[in-house]
Amino acid sequence: MKRYAYYLSCINESMTKEVDKSIDLWQEDLGIDFVKLHESTCCGGSNLDYVSPKHFALVNGRNIALAEKLGLDLVTSCNTCLLTIRSAKKKLDESGALRDEVNGILKKEGLEYKGTSEVRHLLWVLDEDIGFETIGKKIKVPLTNYKIAPFYGCHILRPSAILGKDNPVEPTSLDKLIETLGGKVVPYEHKNKCCGFHTLLVAEEESLNVAAEALGEAIETNADFIVTPCPLCHTVLDSYQAKALKQANIKKSIPVFHLSEMVGLALGYTPRQLGIKRHIVT
Repeated sequence: MKRYAYYLSCINESMTKEVDKSIDLWQEDLGIDFVKLHESTCCGGSNLDYVSPKHFALVNGRNIALAEKLGLDLVTSCNTCLLTIRSAKKKLDESGALRDEVNGILKKEGLEYKGTSEVRHLLWVLDEDIGFETIGKKIKVPLTNYKIAPFYGCHILRPSAILGKDNPVEPTSLDKLIETLGGKVVPYEHKNKCCGFHTLLVAEEESLNVAAEALGEAIETNADFIVTPCPLCHTVLDSYQAKALKQANIKKSIPVFHLSEMVGLALGYTPRQLGIKRHIVT
């Protein structure tokens, strides 16, 4: 079994509980043991760094230190958590003074940030550690009847200086996973574009325009569903889909699946087991 410290993202603890529910079902099938970091705290999203850089470093230094205490890499299934925590790690690794200040506070909890644990996304683990060839051998229900539109989301691709895995212009990892599971990847220009989530509360119309463009293109390609590795992208593309499509005068709709659900379907779990019934669009 490959062991990882699993970061419990706020969005998965509240709005998208089906992500962790589905991962819990199939992790053992792929030889994975995710140790949940119940003592971790919110990463601060894309906001805390601008409000209080020191608290941003402290909060996420602590999250990483919890994984380091276990001697494990930290894995998240949320793109924004990925970018946020990796951004904090980069700052801590590059500044001895900041690291010392953070560790001076963490010492009170018996924690220390050392920089030894990597911060990774679930998709990267499936690609780099488990391997698509291995995953392919575990498939029980190939997704051969489905045309699937991949939607990566911004925060797993950009900026490359912090993420540096997929090519942000032509990402391939999610495409390869879809093909491994037997699905057909449809040509889809919006696969590396923004979903609009982070402007939703301050500029709803503009945010929904962005979401509608992605949804509209997927519908035009006759995709059976969109799949995304980000629960925040899912929230906009699924929960706000009706509003976005109405605003764009698009009459059709399209289901949006989490990466973890797509994997679960191919491994033989039912939509009910995976929590797909929680989606707004089915």
